[in-house]
Amino acid sequence: MDQRREERQAVEDATRVSRLGFPVKVMGRDDLKSNDSRRAASNPHLKVSLEYVDQILDHLDRHDIRMYRLSSDLAPYATHPDMPQFHQMVAESDAELQAIGMKAKALDIRLSFHPSQFVVLNSPDPKLVRKSIWDLESQAEILDRMELGLEAVMVIHVGGTYGNVEESRQRWVRTWKTLPEPVRRRLVLEHDDLRFSAADVLWIHEHTGVRLIFDHQHFWCLNPERADLRETLSAILRTWPGGQQPKIHFSSPRTELREQVKVDPKTRKKTVRHVAPVFTGHADFCNPFEFATFMRTAEGLDFDVMLEAKAKDLALLRLRPDLLRYAPDVAARFGLRADEAETLEGEAEALMVDADETGGA
Repeated sequence: MDQRREERQAVEDATRVSRLGFPVKVMGRDDLKSNDSRRAASNPHLKVSLEYVDQILDHLDRHDIRMYRLSSDLAPYATHPDMPQFHQMVAESDAELQAIGMKAKALDIRLSFHPSQFVVLNSPDPKLVRKSIWDLESQAEILDRMELGLEAVMVIHVGGTYGNVEESRQRWVRTWKTLPEPVRRRLVLEHDDLRFSAADVLWIHEHTGVRLIFDHQHFWCLNPERADLRETLSAILRTWPGGQQPKIHFSSPRTELREQVKVDPKTRKKTVRHVAPVFTGHADFCNPFEFATFMRTAEGLDFDVMLEAKAKDLALLRLRPDLLRYAPDVAARFGLRADEAETLEGEAEALMVDADETGGA
């Protein structure tokens, strides 16, 4: 939407507007794939994935969404050790990658990767570390061939504790020193919800200089140091050099009650058990009151926000009109204006039905 993009740019010229983004899957469009997911026998290729990304960029632009996380499977089998026939696909796609990068920059859409959970740099197993570095090299090469700036990052977690948090942190630091320059240039580190707290990754930053990602839900799940939220957020944002826009992750915890049905194999009798939520799990949507409270706590701090809600783009499309309704001061940080509330409501309603319309409470 050229007009909305121009209006957004006019606002940015006066004051910094934060981006909202979502990861990988476009749930509002069944016809938009995030990557070539065909099996190896069908010869999948990065070039096919990039055709899908090209369509996704058009979709993002139409909805004025300016941040997107690319699929970690964008280049299928590119680092599979037993399939050398796929190892050159990134280089083979140089022209296509450059074109996608030019388009993303022209549309002012910030791109990033979040490599899979199998990328572990602090493993005691040298073979796993070598494979992890290879995966990171491949994704860094993709971003480099797109000719994107240093805000196009690869987000990873510290890894496992292997029975000793301190030794595992030190092992990550030692591995960092061996990483190829393109990987160090793109890599950012995120604290998690079970193993390594924000204090842990700040320690790693002090010994490496790696940039950090603040995750709102993870902070509440794992904070044994009882650190202050704003102070921690500020410290993490300062790990980004001047001129680079930090980004953070936000999600709300799952709260819904679930039912577990078990069937006795002999009697075929069904037993229903109520299952309480696990609060480390991500909710489908972002709670606008929780989001507004966090953003007000972070007033004066500058960053983009990647929403990690299960409903992906649907959660983003719903959050924008919610902010205009419940927290217009927060909405303004993202360049949202009262006069476009009806348009944003319409975009969300075109893809979702409100609970009130279905008889929900």
